[in-house]
Amino acid sequence: MFLDELAALRDRLGLERIHLLGTSWGGQLALEHALSGYGGLTSLVLSSTLASIEEWVLEARRLRAALPAEVVEILDRHEQAGTFDDPEYRGAMGVFDDHYVHRGARGSPELARMHAERGAEVYAAMVGPNEWTVTGKLRDWDVRVRLGEIDVPALVVRGAYDICTERIAETLLAGLPNARGVVFEESSHMPALEESDRYLEVVEQFLRETEGSGEGRVR
Repeated sequence: MFLDELAALRDRLGLERIHLLGTSWGGQLALEHALSGYGGLTSLVLSSTLASIEEWVLEARRLRAALPAEVVEILDRHEQAGTFDDPEYRGAMGVFDDHYVHRGARGSPELARMHAERGAEVYAAMVGPNEWTVTGKLRDWDVRVRLGEIDVPALVVRGAYDICTERIAETLLAGLPNARGVVFEESSHMPALEESDRYLEVVEQFLRETEGSGEGRVR
């Protein structure tokens, strides 16, 4: 459905040739669009995203285990009981988010708006109760073996404290034939909010460099 919507949007707006940026889940959608055969991609910007849910879950569990022991105990207790909506559990999840999701964006109006408008039902249906217990539609998603089909220039960006860890980003960098990586040292999962000026500079420079390269191809 999401893939069809993106194709329909391009059709409606007549976007025959584009640079495509996707963040987190949006990066997964961007990869699927690149692999769909639609064509017309000049470049991809893959921001704090992934190529494999399996790898994402393993890294999320590793990051979870590094939280303070009292936080891990709360997470363990409520996950065993299935009480994911308990305020104590949500508070512990907030600690995880403060470390790895919005570390440098706390207090920003954009983050407040995101929390207010976030579709919890959609997240649960697509992912599940959290980033390390993926029970939704994306639970088996994996495009690692197909990354080599995408030969357009790609920029892989992440924060130094990101849930998109070095291992996850390296999978993208190693699999994509024409990719480079940038790490935002003061950011977690939202470098566009956490280091906005530098983020825009990095993306703009990449787009300017690739703009004259012509239409990319997917084999």
